[in-house]
Amino acid sequence: MSRPSLSVVIPAYNEEARIGPTIDALAAFLPSLGRAWEIRVVDDGSRDATCEEVRNRSGLDPRIVLQREPHRGKGGAVRAGMLGAEADLRFLCDADLSMPPGELPRFLRLAPDPFDIVIGSREGAGARRVDEPNYRHHMGRAFNRFVQRTAVAGIADTQCGFKLFTREAAEAIFSKTTIDGWAFDIEVLVIARLLGLRIHELPIEWHYRDRSQVSPVKDAFRMARDVLRIRAKAMRGGYRG
Repeated sequence: MSRPSLSVVIPAYNEEARIGPTIDALAAFLPSLGRAWEIRVVDDGSRDATCEEVRNRSGLDPRIVLQREPHRGKGGAVRAGMLGAEADLRFLCDADLSMPPGELPRFLRLAPDPFDIVIGSREGAGARRVDEPNYRHHMGRAFNRFVQRTAVAGIADTQCGFKLFTREAAEAIFSKTTIDGWAFDIEVLVIARLLGLRIHELPIEWHYRDRSQVSPVKDAFRMARDVLRIRAKAMRGGYRG
């Protein structure tokens, strides 16, 4: 099999109910792009049948890859997948596929030129949030205000799970990341800014899924703590070299 030009990296933890339909939808859509591709599912130490669901499909199509990792958290799984991929373009995709695959070509038109990183955004002109409860939206906006004031100013949605990286950007950033939990997106963007990489925020259509693994209260405190750690590390030059 030739080296893919696009790797779709999907971190997955106990996703047996959703990973199969997600892979199937992507595998049906990706051939329309006219480029070599792989779907790389990074299993984060799942305790259910996630791996079996992926193996059932990878046995039929070698472009579907299972990368098994010990349980670290989403940030650790994304780091392993981004560094394990070989494609020139590496697309981070949530296991619930809450963004329609038809949005992907819009990302690909923007990288590698004129941007190194294109991040999906649920905010801004043209963005559509479908079926999201109001309380989740308000909590997300409150967290974003905190993030903009402390770590990453000027980005309206750091936490959307759909992001495209060039090979050079992915390898430069993820070789430096340390956050294994949900705040990894913020560390990624802080490092990207420090490296002078070109970032574009792309409004997308996004559908709320009701099996989120994020706890609105418990994880919010952990993420806030990690954001402060990221800021402190950046201020003391810890991401250089």
